[in-house]
Order: sequence, then C-alpha cells, then structure tokens
Amino acid sequence: MSHGSYGDRERTFALADRANVLMRDYGSSATPQAYAVWYTYVSGAQPLMNDAIKKLTTENGSLSDSDIDSLYETFIDSRRLVAATERMNANMLAEIEGIMEVMDLSLGSTAQYGASLQALSHDLDVSDQNRARVREIITTLVSTTREITASNRTLEARMRESRSEIETLRETLEATRLESLTDPLTGLSNRKHFEESLRKMVDGAASQAIPSSLIVIDVDFFKRFNDVYGHLTGDQVLRLVAIVMREHLKARVTLARFGGEEFGILLPETNRATAVAIGEKVRASVMGRELVKRTTGESLGKVTISLGVATSRPGDTAVSLLERADQCMFMAKRDGRNRTVDDSRVALETLTAVA
Repeated sequence: MSHGSYGDRERTFALADRANVLMRDYGSSATPQAYAVWYTYVSGAQPLMNDAIKKLTTENGSLSDSDIDSLYETFIDSRRLVAATERMNANMLAEIEGIMEVMDLSLGSTAQYGASLQALSHDLDVSDQNRARVREIITTLVSTTREITASNRTLEARMRESRSEIETLRETLEATRLESLTDPLTGLSNRKHFEESLRKMVDGAASQAIPSSLIVIDVDFFKRFNDVYGHLTGDQVLRLVAIVMREHLKARVTLARFGGEEFGILLPETNRATAVAIGEKVRASVMGRELVKRTTGESLGKVTISLGVATSRPGDTAVSLLERADQCMFMAKRDGRNRTVDDSRVALETLTAVA
C-alpha cells in the first residue's frame, strides 16, 4: 500500500469517526441519511450545507429528523440527480459536436469531388491520336459527375436539414444547462452554481498564491417587507438587489442568490480593499433606490443591505471562506445594519470542518 493511499484511508476513518461523534451529539437518530449529512459536513464538500447546519444547531441545539431529511434532500440527494443529468447533457453535446464535424467534412468532400472531376475533364491530354478515346472518357466522366451531383444534392439537403435540427437541439440543451444553474426569480446564479464557483475560486487562489474575495449580502429587515407588504413586494426587493449587483459588476465575477434573502459575489484575484470598495458601491446604490409598490405606486421607503467581505488566506477552503464572510455579515447586522464589515476583524481560526 502506498503512503498516499494509506494517508487517504486514515483521513477517511478520521472523518467517519468525527461524523459519528457529531451524529451522536447533535442528532436525534442514527440513520443512513444522518450519517451522510454529517460525513458531508466534516468533509467540507458542501459549504452551504455546513452553513445551514451551523444556523440550525445554533438556533435549536440539535438537528431533528425532519432537519436531516431536508438537508439530505436539498444538498445531497438532489445534487446526485443534477450531476447525473449534467454528465448526460455533456456527453450528448460532445456527440452532437462530433456529428456536426463529420457532416461538415462530408459536405466539403462532396464539393471537392465535383471540383476534382471538373478539373480532370480540363486536364486530359487531347492529342490527335487519342481524340476519340479522350472524348469517350470525358463523356463518361461528365455523365458520372452529373449522376453523383444529383444524388449528392439530395444527400446535402438532408444533411443540412439534420445539421440545423441538431444545432437547435444543442442550443436547447445548452439553454437547459444554464437554466439549471440560474435562480429563476433574480436571474443570478443559484446555490449550486455558487458552491461550484466558490470552490473553484478558492482552489485557484491557493494554486496561484493570489488572494480572491467573497462578499456575502443579506437584506435588512426582509421579513418585515414580506409580513407588511406581502411576498410579491418581497420578491421585488430581491430583484432590486440583483439589478444593482449587475449594474456594478460585469466580467469574471459570479453573482448569486444562494438563500432566501442572501446573495453572494465571488471576486477572483481581488484583494480585500478592492472587494470592500465594490461592496460599498453596491450598498450605497441599493440604499439610494426608492422602492415603489407596483400595484399602487405607493412608496415603501428605502432598502438597505448588510455585507460581509472575506479574502482568501493560506489554508482556506470554500467552507472556511464562506464562514468568515458570514461572520462579517452578522457583525454588520449587530453593529446596526446597512454597512460593510471585512474579515480584518475576524481572527485567523483553525479549520475544524476539514481534517
């Protein structure tokens, strides 16, 4: 057994032991779903699930069976189906691209064949001695060319029609893939895309030794908007925040809504000072908008947001970076809301989610 495989085996056992301890300390029963949830938690594979578990255990002190079922369905079971669907779509897209290449080559070959025959009819040596024979050859070539051309015209028409249909299918599959990564209410990236992009950004920051930043945004007093004015107005608030985020951030940035009133901005290769400046622009712009009820034109006042900014550090994972940004956002709430707090106020902590 190699040292690497031995180390992986020991780490797996360590994660399993820790999952069992947490399941016993915070769970109500030891089910396969509970073990899967806690093992995923200690492995750090699902940052947003870890965030949800921390909130539930902070509020309730433990996880009920219904909590476990909800976490398992949301973060583990549904992702398997989505991953399988994405793999199938990727394979289909690859096959389609291959078929389209073959069609293009075939269409090109047909045209080239016709051109070659035409050139041959011009290049034959027409000497007096073989004139009759040459005429016979040319007549045969012309006749054959006409037959092949007529046949190929039908084939080309069918191939072009098929190519058009396949291109439409490819576009439909691509649109479906993008839809699976998009929050339908705001048009921003959804939780799944946010998690994947966060993990890639943190890995990239570690490999390149260039800091990247994460901004977590929470709408202040969002429950009040829903309770007083209704969910349609609450949806309008969420769309407003999304619109402002798009106005201030463009290329190479992932904008996401990953919770009810929670948003995330991923800023690759961006230091803390720049990220804070970006966050402040978004915060000030949101506060500068007046919310108007569409049905009556009634002014509903200002919307404010609280922001937490975390910049990657050596040894960070997607889980630790998200946790730190969350801590900063909660500090902003405690400090009075409608402000941005960065992780220069959060001490460097030992990672506990990943062994």
